[in-house]
Parts: sequence; C-alpha cells; structure tokens
Amino acid sequence: MEVLSSGGLPVNCSRCGSAAHEATPYCRSCGAPLFLAATTVNSPQILPPEQAGWHQHHIARANGFSQIFGVHPSVAILALIVDAMLFGGEVATAGAILPISIGAGAVLGVVAYLAQKNWYGDDHDSALIKALILGFLTAIPAPLPAILSVPTGILGLIHTFRKK
Repeated sequence: MEVLSSGGLPVNCSRCGSAAHEATPYCRSCGAPLFLAATTVNSPQILPPEQAGWHQHHIARANGFSQIFGVHPSVAILALIVDAMLFGGEVATAGAILPISIGAGAVLGVVAYLAQKNWYGDDHDSALIKALILGFLTAIPAPLPAILSVPTGILGLIHTFRKK
C-alpha cells in the first residue's frame, strides 16, 4: 500500500509530524499507520542545520503524560517480583546478599532499557533514565514501594491501549 498524496507530494504523520518522502504505509519515525490520518505537505520546510533536529529533542513529550512517566506493564511487574525476592533474601541473610542485589539491579536495568525502547517506544535517553531508576531502586536493600511501581505500570497499560 503506497501512501503519497496525489501528485507525489509527501504526507505528514498525524502522530509525530514527520514527513514520509517515500511510498510507505507506516511512519519511519514512530511506526504509526500513515493511511489512517495523514496530511499532505504542500511545501517542505527546510530548516537550518542548527534547527533541523529541534522537534526530535524529546518526542515523548508529544505523546503525553503516560509516555513520559510510564513504564511497560511487564517491566513494572518484573521490577516488583525481583525486588520482593531480593528483599526477602536480604532480610533472611541480614544483608549478606547485597552484592547479588546490586548485580540483579544492573540486570533489571538492562532488561528495562531494552523493553522500554522496543516495547514501549521510548527514545534512548528516556529509556536509559527509567532503566537506571528501576535498577537503582531494586539494588537498594529496602522493599520497592508499590506506590512507585504500580502507578507507572498503570500509566504504561493506558499508553499501550491508546497506541492500539
């Protein structure tokens, strides 16, 4: 399915605003279907090099509150489970497994980073910040309060349903 307006003009994605200069059914920036709601670009705007990437500074801002503060529901559940297991072990061993907790926090951070980028659609910086926060909070020898992880998981669930 080709998506170009009549006359071969490119179309703008209604979700992120980027122009599709090639015939494609999906936006190359955000993956949204272009054929549902696309606007034609009558004259492409050419920006100076210093302003060319201004709109990509933080694409998540355009996707709303749930994109900025949410985590994928699977990541939130995984963080709660790993933290509960580690905290139980730390209590039972009087903190002797702290090095294991730090390693598990680092692994959880890597998993969270990859999941946020690939499943949730975060850019590099947002996914990295969320992953570092989750890894750090998991490595601390204290229980991860559900008041932190449950709301972010709920936001992630809302975001996931809104994308579909």
